[in-house]
Amino acid sequence: MTNKKFGMVLFLMLLFVFGAKAQLTTSVRINEVLVVNEENFMDDYGHRHPWFELYNNSAGTVDLGGCFLTDDKNNPTKYMIPKGDVHTKIPPYQLTLFWADNEEQRGTFHVNFTFDPNKDNYVALYDSDGKTLIDEVTIPVGQKADISYGRSMDGSGEWINFTRVTPSANNITQNTNEKVENFQVNDSWGIGMTITAMAVVFLGLFVLYILFKQIGKASIRASQRRAQKAAAATGKVTSANAGQESGEIFAAISMALYEISDDNHDIENTVLTIRKVQRRYSPWSSKIYSLRQTPVLKK
Repeated sequence: MTNKKFGMVLFLMLLFVFGAKAQLTTSVRINEVLVVNEENFMDDYGHRHPWFELYNNSAGTVDLGGCFLTDDKNNPTKYMIPKGDVHTKIPPYQLTLFWADNEEQRGTFHVNFTFDPNKDNYVALYDSDGKTLIDEVTIPVGQKADISYGRSMDGSGEWINFTRVTPSANNITQNTNEKVENFQVNDSWGIGMTITAMAVVFLGLFVLYILFKQIGKASIRASQRRAQKAAAATGKVTSANAGQESGEIFAAISMALYEISDDNHDIENTVLTIRKVQRRYSPWSSKIYSLRQTPVLKK
């Protein structure tokens, strides 16, 4: 992969990551607000103050660090949520609570404004650029003590009053599972669930088969290209060295041909007969054939 292609892929990946982060940040919603807190939830210091909660209405973790909270439409950057605090990361479909006590020195989740029960109260969440409005709500005047103002469904729905206040918890607690009950009524034998599970498994296997097949084809094509390049390089070297054989090569070939031809023999008609010696001793080791005879004196 060339540097240009690598840079393009890296750019697209970064664009996707930052785009996903921005999308997740804009999915945060103001979920519930309590203006008058007399006998309700207390903060870590044991004090009761107005509070509001933010809900992550997405399937990814959202980091609110660097975003802004305000109660003034003309000052969208009134309170910046500090960066670097791990508690500002809201898991998927979870909530975090902020105290409107006008005492920001107490920590990350204590903002520099509070609510006045004798008038309408405004609260808004802005993105880290200080200009993009993520969510806002105006709490009507006349809120009663320990009765919150929140969404009928977490992250969505109309705003209503809750006599059952739920700080850092879901506004509506679901005690039943509609999907399970639906299966119990319409698929008591589990046949539909079995078919669905098998279809998902086989679909996944089919997708993997297609993926691996394409990877295999790409690998084969790459191997063929490498082989063609190697063959082309070998052909060039062979043609460049043609007609430049050394004399040693011809000498070796000549010697090999000579040895092959020298091993050929003429047809021989000689018959060699070996007879067994009648003597019991071996004539090869007999000394009588190696001794000189005693001269005979002739008279």
